[in-house]
Amino acid sequence: MSENDTFYQRLIEKLRALIRSEDFTPGSQFLTERQVATRFKTSRPTANKALSSLVSAGLLEVRRGAGTFVRESVLDYDLERLVSFTDKARAAGKKPGTELLEYRKLTTADAPPAVAQSLKTAADEPLIYMERLRLADGKPVIYERRHVVASWCPKMSRRDGKGSLYTCWTEKCDLTISGAEEIIHAVNATKAQAARLQIPVGTACFQIIATGYTAGEKPLWHEETLYRADVYEFRNRISGLTNASAAMGRMKL
Repeated sequence: MSENDTFYQRLIEKLRALIRSEDFTPGSQFLTERQVATRFKTSRPTANKALSSLVSAGLLEVRRGAGTFVRESVLDYDLERLVSFTDKARAAGKKPGTELLEYRKLTTADAPPAVAQSLKTAADEPLIYMERLRLADGKPVIYERRHVVASWCPKMSRRDGKGSLYTCWTEKCDLTISGAEEIIHAVNATKAQAARLQIPVGTACFQIIATGYTAGEKPLWHEETLYRADVYEFRNRISGLTNASAAMGRMKL
């Protein structure tokens, strides 16, 4: 990494810290391009690039004719890459938490047919099943049901289910996460789901059905996860017509 790249990354981190500081609250006006350049002793083009990056990350928003403002508290779901919920929550200035509702071992034969099809496992293959609530400032925002191929992560324990699974898989189990295939639906919360997320029955939510892969495109987990639509928004940058887009959709007729 060049000296200029190092300075730019440090500038981004300083601005992130400033956004989360007591000097700025959600909805308040943030520093201008000129103020950033003066305060951090950099050029205005670099200041503009840094502010634009934070707008793209969802931490700031530009209001035409008014300036740049700290975004109201909202959690982004990145459609282009896997990002830890813990990191996203902290970036939004919220305290992340996890409530482990269930953690048990079973075989593929005991799981729904969609799980076996997704994970491509034999009927007697051991799996780990867990249900979790992800919390932001103590408020449930995600309800997650996940099946994991146990043989890929023998060191994984109930305690790991209360924290970041990505950290457990990459650091404790020494796995490389190559990506995930996701399908996103707009759904209304059932009675059971609404009770978990502490929302009225029928509330609009995003449902993600996903399969995650280790290196070599070997299935590691299958999940059905519900996101509160009043807290989450999905963001993606679409490429031009001549390039393939990172996120694609289809009409279901």
